[in-house]
Amino acid sequence: MGWFRKKAELEEDYPEDDYHTGRAYIDLGLLKGRETETARSGGGPFIKFADIDGYRQIPELSNMVYEGNILVLDFTPIANDDLELKRTITELKRVVEDIQGDIAGISQNLLIIAPKGFCIDKKKMKRLQKNRL
Repeated sequence: MGWFRKKAELEEDYPEDDYHTGRAYIDLGLLKGRETETARSGGGPFIKFADIDGYRQIPELSNMVYEGNILVLDFTPIANDDLELKRTITELKRVVEDIQGDIAGISQNLLIIAPKGFCIDKKKMKRLQKNRL
């Protein structure tokens, strides 16, 4: 859990107006770039989010998965079109089978696709409780 032990940010890292005016929030969009080394070097897998409007987007999405990225897809735009939805999900399942990856529904309108090497645990975790002595 080393990521919890990150050093506190310096005052000069925050936008001047937010820090010195005492606002109750900080606009994260104004902070200086905080990309990871992997993202800067252009390597490593990414978690990508996309809305899927239909079957015609499958080639573009499958290329992202073939590159080793994890996709979180929102299929709300086609949720009411049963034929398009079934056709799209069937083709996504074929892509996942081809790469030996994994696919799972997250909620009513979200799917997650993971490439080979990543497994999706489909069991819902129960609420974590602290151990009491």
